[in-house]
Amino acid sequence: MGKGTVSKVARYAKPTRLTREQSRDLTRQRLLDAARGVFLSDGFAAASLEDITAAAGYTRGAFYSNFGCKQQLLLELLARDQGATMARMRTIFDDQTLHGDMGSYLIQYYCECYRDNESHLLWTEAKLQATRDARFRARFNVLMRNSLQAATTYLAALAERMGPPLPLSAAELALGLSALFDGLQFYCLSNPQAGVNTNELIKNILTNLCARSGDVVNSSAVKERLQV
Repeated sequence: MGKGTVSKVARYAKPTRLTREQSRDLTRQRLLDAARGVFLSDGFAAASLEDITAAAGYTRGAFYSNFGCKQQLLLELLARDQGATMARMRTIFDDQTLHGDMGSYLIQYYCECYRDNESHLLWTEAKLQATRDARFRARFNVLMRNSLQAATTYLAALAERMGPPLPLSAAELALGLSALFDGLQFYCLSNPQAGVNTNELIKNILTNLCARSGDVVNSSAVKERLQV
């Protein structure tokens, strides 16, 4: 068989057929991606299943074959987002180029967490829904506790590895920083004309917090990595 014949065979070869499980996974991912876009543009409460399925290119039947309700969609999006955040946390904790001061790790972690405005808006939509829907709130609070526990574990591990001792318990500090930076990011998103640089302010807050605890932050190295 000549080279031209081989090329022609390859050109007209049938694409690999997806298995039933692969096709189902692809449908779910497309519905999730479409839902994320609709939730961010219209808000969770105003988003309709028709808008979501149309954006994904499917019917309501395809939706109900994969999800029970749009609340389930939102919870799965949050779980996916949380998994990505925890993966970044592990990467930062294992980053040997930052070793030497706890503040550098804290700044790197929190600036990465609060860099994504879309993620923050998605969690804000969920918090609003949790105030109105008791069943949703029960499942959402599991995710919130998981995030807080992960941050608590991260802070405690940093303090144990390099010190100095934390100014508060790891759990109190994790909750306080989360509430502080959630509020800061919400302020910046709802008041962009104020011109506040979220990452720069987070860096300054953590630098001063660590300085009061006796830790010296290599701020120039952190700034170079974050490009703030």
